[in-house]
Amino acid sequence: MRIAGLTGLTLASLAALGLGLGACGGSSAGDDTGDDTTPDATTGAPDADLSDFTTLISRPWTISPGETYKCIRIQATEDMYITQFRALSPQGTHHTVLTVKDSLGGFGGSQQGEYDCDAGALDLQMLFASGLGTDDLAFPDGVAMKVSAGQWINLNLHLFNTQPSGDISGTTGILVKTIPADQVQQEAEMVFAGNMNFSIPDGGETTISGGCTFSNDATIMAYWPHMHQIATHQKVTLTVGGSPMVLHDDAYSFNEQKNYPLNPLVQVHSGDSINVDCTYNNTTGHAVSFGDSSTDEMCFTGLYRYPKQAVYLFECSTGAGF
Repeated sequence: MRIAGLTGLTLASLAALGLGLGACGGSSAGDDTGDDTTPDATTGAPDADLSDFTTLISRPWTISPGETYKCIRIQATEDMYITQFRALSPQGTHHTVLTVKDSLGGFGGSQQGEYDCDAGALDLQMLFASGLGTDDLAFPDGVAMKVSAGQWINLNLHLFNTQPSGDISGTTGILVKTIPADQVQQEAEMVFAGNMNFSIPDGGETTISGGCTFSNDATIMAYWPHMHQIATHQKVTLTVGGSPMVLHDDAYSFNEQKNYPLNPLVQVHSGDSINVDCTYNNTTGHAVSFGDSSTDEMCFTGLYRYPKQAVYLFECSTGAGF
């Protein structure tokens, strides 16, 4: 991807980027739009293989009415090669964000174990994200995401208790399937393509666009559209060898944030590009800008691809500060 390096980021842009995903799918207390609950566990296809899942990371929580963030950071004790993700999302879970980094400190902080946090408690390398209705994500044979022994895995939970009174409790986490190292042929990653600097005027339909030009060859194996509550449609177009190819062109539902595995896989090359068009219908009575809450908006498609090459999960997004 075409980037200028992390030194090109200002403190303000880092703060904005950190807020960019931690609260996705959240809504302020009293907001009745959208479905504020999820089933006890996100389910896969009816014939999905439910065996061999293990818990990568999880934490229990209890929250009073309203919304909050809870995090947990653990250190990997051995190398692992993840081929499938599942979000364990009991009622009250609005969003999960799973990131990883090599050492404590710097962006994302250094807290360990369970801790109260905010939307900015993210690291710069992405593993997985889920919202309402996100299903299992499985990679093709021989493709895996590597987490190395000694790396720090961070899970950021956006939790929302919509009851007028009374606490709710649960345990939210990420389940995975893994394969041995000798079965791995390609190491995968996730990056976000889209736009991080926009404002949607009040008064009807508006389309926001963003993306990037690729500077390395890659194979795209799945994607995950992500917007918020006034979003109505997303279109994703790849320009491959000078010819446009529509990857996705469909209505968007905040309550069904599905993964889209690709078959066949899509090859892109240096000089090819991606453009994400996000359409919104703003009848709120005020402008809506990019932000964390579901009363704000986002314009992203998460790309799962190989080989691993990214420095930063937002490097394919317009307005990311590079």
